[in-house]
Amino acid sequence: MSSLAPDGAKIETLGPLGAVRERVLGTLRQDIIAGRLRPGDRLVERELADRFGVSRVPVREAIRALVAEGFVLFETPRRTVVRRLTRADVAELFELREALEVYAAGLAATRATPESLAELSALLDQAAAATRAGDAEAITDINTRFHDRVLAMAGNSLLISVMEPVDGRLRWLTRQNTEWPQLLTEHRELYEAIASGDPDRARTHALTHVQTNYRSTVRHLFEEDELGGESWGGGEGGGGEKGEGEGER
Repeated sequence: MSSLAPDGAKIETLGPLGAVRERVLGTLRQDIIAGRLRPGDRLVERELADRFGVSRVPVREAIRALVAEGFVLFETPRRTVVRRLTRADVAELFELREALEVYAAGLAATRATPESLAELSALLDQAAAATRAGDAEAITDINTRFHDRVLAMAGNSLLISVMEPVDGRLRWLTRQNTEWPQLLTEHRELYEAIASGDPDRARTHALTHVQTNYRSTVRHLFEEDELGGESWGGGEGGGGEKGEGEGER
């Protein structure tokens, strides 16, 4: 038995419960990151179970994982919605990113190999092609892999483990920033800084990149609420909105 993900790919529903849960989780996470599920949209277990052709159990577990990752929240015991991020949420995520990515860039500059630099350069070529095509999902994916590659080049497994829990939310935020040519320029400058082998230069470019991306993200997310609004996502809207009912999450 199988069902279709939003991109048309089949999601197999046979197999261990954990595998089913991971497939449901991955699809819902990507739906949120890509904007198919928006802040305030309701997640209803029975509807999602029908959509994926599975029981409610893996859906319930996937939703709980999304809560732990910071993508959704339980407004009430029977009401689960995609989270509306506040300015404080965004600021905290970028503060963490600044602390860790700037440090990682300095390490990467001292530990880069010709092979790892070639991989980073190839990602920039892919990002350029996606930017020319205006492919938002591809840009987000490639930019995420670019930063993942820099973290890997740093050669510190603890850095990777610390970033992992918030990686999805950072992708979610980055997806809202449509200043793609500017992002590509910043990534090219960061690549050159790392390739130079100068850790101070790499840290400087990484700091500028994170701070610029923060300002762009805030501008895009809260542009309509510059006079004091506190959250991104507006009202209750969204296609997932349904009436209350037992077991609906």
